[in-house]
Amino acid sequence: MASDVRAGEAGWHVEVANLLVTARGASGVSTPIVRDLSFGIARGEVLALIGESGSGKTTAGLSLLGYARPGCHIAGGRVRVGTTDVLALSRSELADFRGAKVSYVAQSAAAAFNPAQRLLSQVVEPALIHGLMSRRAAEAKARELFHALALPDPERIGDRYPHQVSGGQLQRVMAAMALIVDPELIVLDEPSTALDVTTQVEVLRAFKRVVRDLRTTALYISHDLAVVAQVADRIVVMYGGEAKEMGTTGTILEDAQHPYTRSLLAAAAPPGVPEAAADPAPPLLDVADLTAGYGGKGRAFIPVLHGISFAIAPGRVLGVIGESGCGKSTLARVVAGLLPQTSGQVLLDGKVLPARVEERTREQLRAVQIVFQSADTALNPARRVGPILARPLRFYHGMRGAAAHRRVGELLDMVRLPATLADRFPEELSGGQKQRVNLARALAAEPRLLLCDEVTSALDTVVGAAVLELLAELRRELGLAMMFISHDLSTVRAICDDIMILYAGQRVEFGSRAALRQLPRHPYTDLLLSSVPQLRQGWLDNLGAMHLREATGEPTLEDGARPCAFVRRCALRIEGVCDRATPPLRYLSKGGTILCHHTEAELSLEEVEDVAGPAQGASAVPDLE
Repeated sequence: MASDVRAGEAGWHVEVANLLVTARGASGVSTPIVRDLSFGIARGEVLALIGESGSGKTTAGLSLLGYARPGCHIAGGRVRVGTTDVLALSRSELADFRGAKVSYVAQSAAAAFNPAQRLLSQVVEPALIHGLMSRRAAEAKARELFHALALPDPERIGDRYPHQVSGGQLQRVMAAMALIVDPELIVLDEPSTALDVTTQVEVLRAFKRVVRDLRTTALYISHDLAVVAQVADRIVVMYGGEAKEMGTTGTILEDAQHPYTRSLLAAAAPPGVPEAAADPAPPLLDVADLTAGYGGKGRAFIPVLHGISFAIAPGRVLGVIGESGCGKSTLARVVAGLLPQTSGQVLLDGKVLPARVEERTREQLRAVQIVFQSADTALNPARRVGPILARPLRFYHGMRGAAAHRRVGELLDMVRLPATLADRFPEELSGGQKQRVNLARALAAEPRLLLCDEVTSALDTVVGAAVLELLAELRRELGLAMMFISHDLSTVRAICDDIMILYAGQRVEFGSRAALRQLPRHPYTDLLLSSVPQLRQGWLDNLGAMHLREATGEPTLEDGARPCAFVRRCALRIEGVCDRATPPLRYLSKGGTILCHHTEAELSLEEVEDVAGPAQGASAVPDLE
C-alpha cells in the first residue's frame, strides 16, 4: 500500500499515509482500530473503501475531516487534502476546513437535517457560514444543484421541510448541501444503504453524474460491492482496521487476490436454498381480504393495506417485497396484533386471531413472534443480554433460575453467539450480534410463525449473509414458518419459497420463487428485479429508458386508492383503462397471480422485447436463482 502512495505523491490530490487511529476501552487501554492505512486519490477520481461493519472504513473516512469519534484518537500518520496537512490544523483551522474544503454525506439524511427548518435554508448554510457567497448567490447555486441531482420541482423543492420529501430525495438534497461549497473532497458514507433498490438507482445515477460533471474528488464508503462497482474508479478493501487489497474496480471484481475480498464477492450473491415441498396440510396462517391503516377516533383514517390475502403453510417461508411505504411492515404489525385491521380476517390454525395483542391468549402470543428491523431500538439498552432473553422464558414457559440460565446459553448457541455475551449490554455488541440477540429473543418463545421485518437491511453483506444462513438452518431444524419482509429481491431469493409483491398497499403479484423466475411478470416486479445492482461495471450506465421512467418516483398513499396502484409510473399503462378501471386478478399458466389489465400474452410480448438487449435500450433482468 505504501508503495502505491509514494509512487503517486506528486499526482495524488488526497493522500493518507500510515494512518493510525486508536480507541480507548472501559479499562483505559487504547486499541488500534485503523492501523498503517495508506492510499491516494487523484483529482476527479472516486475511491471506494469497502468492508464489513467494524472494518474501520468510516473511521478512516472521518480522518479526512480531521475528526475522530468520541473515545477515538488519531494517533499517527499523515492526511493531506490538496495542500492542506489536515492533522496539523488547529481547532479553529479545522472549523474553517470542514464544510469548505471537505464535505461529508452521512448514511442517514433524515437524522442529519433539522426538521424545523426548510431545506433551502439548510443547504445554503455551509456557504454562508464560510462566507463563500451571498445568500442570493447561494440559493441560486442550490437550485442549480437540485436540477443537476434530478430532484423533482427543483425550483421549489427547497421550500419544503425534510418530512415532506422522500428518503431518496432527502439524500440528494444532502448531497447538494455538501457540493454547494465546491469542496476539494466529498466523503460519501453509505449514502444509499438504507434506500430501496429503485430509489437507489436514482440516487446513484445523480451522484455519479454530478461527480463526473463537476470533476469532484470523492471517497465512497460502502459494504456493497455491487453498488461500488457502479461508481468507483478504484477500491480499497478493509478488514480489521487494515487495507487487505487495493486495485482498480475491474481488477478487484474480476481478479481478487485476498481471501477476504473473495468472501465479499461470494456474499454479494448468496446461494438460494431449496424450496420446501408443498404441504397439503391446512395453512398455519391464513389472511383474507385484509384492510388496515392508521388514524380514526377523531382523526382522518389513512388506509395502507387494501384487500390483502395470502396463506403460509407450516414450515414454508413467504417473502413480502416492495418499496418503502408499500405496507410491508404494517402487514407484519397487523399479523402480530400490534395494529388492528379495519376489515378482513387473520386465522391461525383455522381459528380467528383477535385483532389486538391484548385480546390474544398467551399461547397465541407465543405462536407468532416478530423480529424488528432495528435491534438498537428493539433491545432494552439498560438490561444485559441474559435478562433480555430470560424474560420471554419466564413469561411463556415459567422458566426461572438455573433452568432459565441454561436455556439462555442454548439460545445464544442456537444463533451462533458465545455464552459469555449474556453478561454484556446491547451497546457492547456489533450490529450483527445485536440482530442475533433480537432473533434469539423471539426464538425463546418457541414460536410456530416468525415475522422477520427487514432483519438484514441494516447489516453489511457478510453479516447479512450469515443471518440468512442462520434463518435457513433454524427453519430446517425447528420447522419454523416465516414471513420474511424485505425491499431486496436478491435477499429474498436466498430463503423464501413463495413471494408476494406489494405496491402502495395492493398485492400486485404472488407466486412461488420458481414462478417468478419465468415471464410474464407484473411490470412492477420487473422494475424491482432490474433495479438490483449487478456485480459488474457499467450496469448502472446501461439501464434502459423504460426502467428509468418507472424508477422515477415512489409509491404514495394516494396510489393505493387508484384503480391500479402502479399506473402513475407504469411504462405499459393503457390510457383510459388503467387509470379508470380496477385491474382483474389474472391466474398465470406458470403458476401464481398478477393484478393487471394486460393479458398474459400481451405482457409476455412486451417483456421479451424489453430484455432483448442493450441495443434496444433495455436492461437485463437477473435470474432469481
